[in-house]
Amino acid sequence: MENSYFIKSSIGKKVVMGLTGFFLITFLVVHASINGCIWFNDGGKTFLYYAHFMGTNFLVHIAEVGLFAGLILHIVDGLMLWKQNRDARPVKYSYSVAPEKSKWYSRSMGLLGTLILFFLIVHLRSFWGPNRLSQISTGEELNLFQLMQEHFSSLPFVLFYVASCFSLFWHLLHGFKSAFQSLGINNLKYNRAIEIAGVTFSVVISIVFALMPVSFYFHLVH
Repeated sequence: MENSYFIKSSIGKKVVMGLTGFFLITFLVVHASINGCIWFNDGGKTFLYYAHFMGTNFLVHIAEVGLFAGLILHIVDGLMLWKQNRDARPVKYSYSVAPEKSKWYSRSMGLLGTLILFFLIVHLRSFWGPNRLSQISTGEELNLFQLMQEHFSSLPFVLFYVASCFSLFWHLLHGFKSAFQSLGINNLKYNRAIEIAGVTFSVVISIVFALMPVSFYFHLVH
């Protein structure tokens, strides 16, 4: 009963957000590392090797279930926190200027998260979905490197992908540090290091994902 109350409380929701956030951060590191293999410029050989491992390994398939569960929990919990915070302040502030320490992206996590969710749907529909469908129906994998070449030859798709990476950057910029705070890892001795690590992580991950479609479109990978 106490555990149920804790999870439903504001603090409990923030802890869940922090834990699922760390889980998704780990996924981003793995995903970016595999995608980065396209820059070996070996016709996608290295990339396809690791993509094949991720797509056929039984343990990875189990992890995928946890990933989707964590993603859904992160989204639902985020929406509940947003609604809870909104309901706590039914009357708007009498001033239009937000508190000085409040960053615009910190106040826009709901919007940024929604944009990222839309991007994920498009991304899964374009790559993960067709590949899994092919595995189930034919027992064979698609050539994901070739699939990326086809999709990223479209300028609108590339621009959409890059714009989504900007949303990801701002979301991570707040979310990385916030994950530590939600779990009580908030000490003056480490805050500066956490902030630097968060900025570095947000920049590197977002750039890696954004450069991928750009590299394909300008034929910088082959």
